[in-house]
Formats: sequence, C-alpha cells, structure tokens
Amino acid sequence: MKITLLLQGKTTFNFVGEGSDIYVKRIKRFISFNISTLPAPKNAGRLAEEELRQREGDAMLKVIDPGDYVILLDENGKSLSSKKFASFLQKAMLRSEKHLVFIVGGAYGFSSDVKARADFQLSLSAMTFSHQIIRVLFLEQLYRAFTIIRGDPYHHD
Repeated sequence: MKITLLLQGKTTFNFVGEGSDIYVKRIKRFISFNISTLPAPKNAGRLAEEELRQREGDAMLKVIDPGDYVILLDENGKSLSSKKFASFLQKAMLRSEKHLVFIVGGAYGFSSDVKARADFQLSLSAMTFSHQIIRVLFLEQLYRAFTIIRGDPYHHD
C-alpha cells in the first residue's frame, strides 16, 4: 500500500516544514509515503470563497486516480482515537487498498465535487486548525498509528 498526503498550497511557516520533514522520514520506515502539494489557483486572493473551493477541488480531482481510496481531513468528519485510526489503516491494508490519499483542503475547505468523491471523512479534532498546522498534526498521528500497528513503544495507553 502507498499513502499520499495531498495538500493545497505551500506553507509559509518554517516550523511546519521542519516538523513535516521529521515525521515523513519516520513514516517512510513503515510504508511508501509521499506529500504532493498543489499550487494555489491563479488570482486566488481575488476569488470568492466558492470559486476558490471549486478551482482547488478541480485541481485535486485531476490528480486522484479512480482506484484511489480518498480520505478528506475535515472538521466535520468522523473522529477516531489514535488506536482506532491505526485499526482503520490496518483494515485498509487487509482490504489490499493500493493507494490511500489523505487530503487537506484549502482555507475554505472542500468543493462539493471533492466531498462527493471522498470515500471517508476524518476529523482530527472538534477544533478548527489552519490548513498549514494540520499537516504536522496529521503526520504525527499517521506515524503514531504505524507504531501502534507494530507494537512500538511510541504510543502509551
């Protein structure tokens, strides 16, 4: 199985990039993993929220293959504990999913087309986080999930 984290736009915070790099190296010890960052749409700052969501969504849908299992990271998604998230990943591996694509939306969330394409929506918290900060939070949880699956001592009950 392969996992991709699909992001909308670059981060402007150095610490987000540094934290992401740490967890990406750790995750790659367990599974084939990559981060794909889509550029912001042209004139993004001048677009209405719905138009921006639609353009970002169109770009996302272009890079998702029909066989991909798509998980949106969305505050309105299903909340899972770290152990249940590990179980979710383990079940995906047992189903022989070839490619999991986790998507972080832009500042205004996802277009209706992207939501319709999603196989699952996952909430990392009832709180709202910036689309930049959530990158590191998700990567840490992904790493934690694989340590739970392997029985490594990183996660404590």
